[in-house]
Amino acid sequence: MTPFAFPTRRAALRVGGAGLLGLSFPQLLAAASTPKARGRATAKAVIFLHQWGGPGQHETFDPKPDAPDNVRGWFKATKTKLPGVIFGERIPKLAAMADRFTVVRCLQHTMKNHNSAGYYSLTGVAPPTDDQRLRDSIELFPAYGSVVDRLAPAPQGVATFVSFPHVISDGSITPGQHASFLGKGHNPLFVNQDPNRANFQLPELTLPENLPVERLEHRKDILKLIDDQSDLLETSLVAQGLDDSYQKAVAMLTSPRFKQAFDLTKETPATREKYGRTTYGQSCLLARRVVEAGAKFVNVYFSRAIGGTGQGWDYHGFNKENVVGRLDELLPMTDQTLPALLTDLEERGMLDTTMVVWVGEFGRTPRSSSNGGRDHWPQCYCAVVAGGGAKKGFVYGASDKLGAYPTVGQARPEDLAATMFEALGIDSETEIADKLNRPLPIARGKPIREVFT
Repeated sequence: MTPFAFPTRRAALRVGGAGLLGLSFPQLLAAASTPKARGRATAKAVIFLHQWGGPGQHETFDPKPDAPDNVRGWFKATKTKLPGVIFGERIPKLAAMADRFTVVRCLQHTMKNHNSAGYYSLTGVAPPTDDQRLRDSIELFPAYGSVVDRLAPAPQGVATFVSFPHVISDGSITPGQHASFLGKGHNPLFVNQDPNRANFQLPELTLPENLPVERLEHRKDILKLIDDQSDLLETSLVAQGLDDSYQKAVAMLTSPRFKQAFDLTKETPATREKYGRTTYGQSCLLARRVVEAGAKFVNVYFSRAIGGTGQGWDYHGFNKENVVGRLDELLPMTDQTLPALLTDLEERGMLDTTMVVWVGEFGRTPRSSSNGGRDHWPQCYCAVVAGGGAKKGFVYGASDKLGAYPTVGQARPEDLAATMFEALGIDSETEIADKLNRPLPIARGKPIREVFT
């Protein structure tokens, strides 16, 4: 049956007729490929905290207090509970709980611009070269969560892959945030709203009270429902991809538990304050709630843009920027929200089954620049891995005395990708086919076995 087109106020939404009308409701909710299993899954979900802009290792998890002035930077170091392990002085809460997570100090690659490195960080697949345009959409690899949705989807009524609160961009939208050749049906449930707003709610299709679930199999009622709420097509990737993911959208219409996860008013004011009344703080709280409701992969983007007040970690010092002032904003926010998330998950008995990964697309140069900041440095940077089978109180890898290059251990974004997939019980050697029917491995690296208990 050929697809038909139905114009709405904002867009022409294509709905596949065979997938819509030729199957029963239970059939519409069925099936996805099953990945090869490798050992026992250590995590039910991953929360991926993407630090857009590139946090500096010297200011966070690998300070060099004995290095020359232009290396050690603006701040001192603080001790942790781990003998011989120090963190930057502006993250004392994280230092106090260093015995509860793993720090990877030897991440490295060669991509020096935000879009290339961002794509690499969000997919685990390196683009051809750092200075070459990213390949066309046929070749771009899907986001981690889209791969999980393809191979190990969440139960019906729950979005496997959720992302918020921004589309990240360095002038143009950075690739790696969507399903690419896997198709729109594996796109994230994308929430382009600020969870810190008083009127925050899930921008998703809602089921009118007078429309029984059974009538969702009738073309006229479905199209009217979509058209009446067509303003959502600009903010909801599930709505945009209804031609491929109709069954998911319908299932979420009838799943009050998952929809309620987006009602942050259900949290106590004290809990919300612990996370911080910022976009990032409330986004991390929302991540806990959607995982609690059954989501399996959550992307939380720290910021929409790479740098500047209220934005990401890109602190070059351009245009006489007050670098210390920027870090006085970024570091305390990190030191409030990440500990709050880890503590909340632990207190709820969720940390053992939820892997939290904190990482940027690269680090910052060992030496400060002539502008008074730090530039891009992919040759050595840090990640935090907590819960979901990761060791507690562990540091993997080490850098040289300047924090410039790894001296112990080796890890690349593709290894971090393999680590997350394996934690979820998905064999990292599993292959998926692109639009040209080429078999492609979901991870081009090996799991970092040292981080697992």
